[in-house]
Amino acid sequence: MTPLFDPDALECLAAIVEEGGFERAAQRLSITQSAVSQRLRALEAQVGTVLLVRSRPIKPTPAGQLLIKHAKMLRLLRVDLEHDLRELAPTLARRPRDEGRISVAINADSIASWALPAITPLVQDGVPLEIIHDDQDFTHEWLREGQVMGCVTTLAQPLRGCRLEPLGRMAYVAVASPAFASTTLQGRLTRHNFHRVTFVAFNRKDDLQRDFVCHAFGLTQVRLQQCYVPSSEGQVRAARAGWGVTVVPRLVAQSALDEGTLVDVCPDARYTVPLYWHCWNLASDVLARLTQALRDAAAAALEPL
Repeated sequence: MTPLFDPDALECLAAIVEEGGFERAAQRLSITQSAVSQRLRALEAQVGTVLLVRSRPIKPTPAGQLLIKHAKMLRLLRVDLEHDLRELAPTLARRPRDEGRISVAINADSIASWALPAITPLVQDGVPLEIIHDDQDFTHEWLREGQVMGCVTTLAQPLRGCRLEPLGRMAYVAVASPAFASTTLQGRLTRHNFHRVTFVAFNRKDDLQRDFVCHAFGLTQVRLQQCYVPSSEGQVRAARAGWGVTVVPRLVAQSALDEGTLVDVCPDARYTVPLYWHCWNLASDVLARLTQALRDAAAAALEPL
């Protein structure tokens, strides 16, 4: 028989990991740090194993990951219940619950372009969303580890216990300031000058710049000079300031291209990245609404797969 776990202890475990320590978890839960430690010890005693690795940052053990995922499932059920109760009793006040956050992982380029408008109605309806951003090639790891309930990713295969929803293809464009394009590139990016140019990438995990160059010029491997700006909008601003070339979603760069503050330095290249939505395979009104919202917004903003 599966043991029953104290929901408060499960939330305590999740808060320690999410907040990065016992003190911040205590602040979030409005209890003492001693109470946090007591709840964790009681939970570990019940499970019979250690649930946290006391590292920097604190990390859950495999057993801890399973219990955190269980805590997040309970959150989802609670949010569903509160939504259903409000429909039955519209005067029921919405209770702010920081510990009830619904966590999803969305790649930064989608956040900067089409995803936020899609989920705004859910937030306005009181769904306590937390968005975690990462590169689109890595967001699925957050879901695999049970840290989020859904993710936008390039992974085309469904994860265990999850369902998969194709979203569409995001189109990318290589841009630079008109002055940089004219003086440094003599008008455009080519297979003969890309190695002399600085590319503005998102972070050190970002392979998009290299993938674009390989695709555009039929190369299998390249080495680029890169600097890093961890924001899609920041990459655009850096390119406008003359830092170099950056490959960003056309949705993000389009207004600057229309204004003439950026130019397409590789107009013959057509480069797209497929995106998919993965979420837990649960019967949840919140997940269903979130999935439908992302599906509709992607159909309007992205190219079909």
